[in-house]
Amino acid sequence: MAVRKFKPTTPGQRHKVIGVFKGTITATTPEKSLTVGKRASGGRNAEGHLTTRYLGGGHKRKFRFIDFKRNKDGIPAVVKSIEYDPNRSARIALLYYVDGAKAYIVAPNGLEVGTTVVSGAEAAPEIGNALPLNKIPVGTLIHNIEMRPGQGALIARSAGTFAQLVSREGDYAIIKLPSGETRKILATCKATIGVVGNSEHSLESSGKAGRSRWLGRRPHNRGVVMNPVDHPMGGGEGRASGGHPRSRKGLYSKGLKTRAPKKHSTKYIIERRKK
Repeated sequence: MAVRKFKPTTPGQRHKVIGVFKGTITATTPEKSLTVGKRASGGRNAEGHLTTRYLGGGHKRKFRFIDFKRNKDGIPAVVKSIEYDPNRSARIALLYYVDGAKAYIVAPNGLEVGTTVVSGAEAAPEIGNALPLNKIPVGTLIHNIEMRPGQGALIARSAGTFAQLVSREGDYAIIKLPSGETRKILATCKATIGVVGNSEHSLESSGKAGRSRWLGRRPHNRGVVMNPVDHPMGGGEGRASGGHPRSRKGLYSKGLKTRAPKKHSTKYIIERRKK
């Protein structure tokens, strides 16, 4: 996939860089049986109180149900279309199974319409196929990785991301994650072969503030321009830098470790992520 740049005919076009849909997106209307209307919260909780600031507005969206479990083992499916999903950075692929079922999956790079994909231990390690880590060759690039068998994919799901199967050690597979962290995951967990598509997503630039509003993001004001009653970094005579950078609740925002020191899964981490 490529990106489009625009001639600066207006201020909003000057720095605008967006993805190209033509040639990559093959269907403009989602599968009706796999979509549902998505209600926007506007940052409010069930009582109507504002609990998350700077959210609201934006274009209406429909939620697409994505099959992150890939539990129809041994049943082949044909890729019917590659579609845009407003709820994630990656593209999605619509699968038609031979038994009549339909499902959406995250589309990896190189997956084309008409390709047959399959899941399960007997599947070949080819792009789009989902199989247990103990059946994947060492060194393979993978995405949509489960952390517990049958739980559904949690790791490496956004555009352009991938992990690598480094080695195997007993009941565990050693995975190098996109963050640089190396950790153990049970070898019976499933993963999908390939790299998540739409890898040029990181090159996109909105070009104007209005595009953020379309996404439901409202203007975000800095803590240093607030009063002390509103933010720890607020106040000061004249223009003050605000002191040590911290959050609205007083937690340091740079360098403070937030991971629980006795978290159960820490023992599975071999090497921490790169700073």
